[in-house]
Amino acid sequence: MAVAKKETYSEAMKRLENIVARIESNELDIDSLGESLKEAQELIKFCREKLYKADGEIKKILEEEDK
Repeated sequence: MAVAKKETYSEAMKRLENIVARIESNELDIDSLGESLKEAQELIKFCREKLYKADGEIKKILEEEDK
């Protein structure tokens, strides 16, 4: 399942936490494990991009405030 364009950081993190919990509890069979790992990878990338974007915006605001 791909990350939805309108998905929030919090929603993506909840999905990622759910996947991790399912992996840790051995809920996933070998067939769905690969899919879940791909989804987790997409979610991590999405969350990382959101964090970098927010960090850049915060730095920009702080730089403007210092002027």
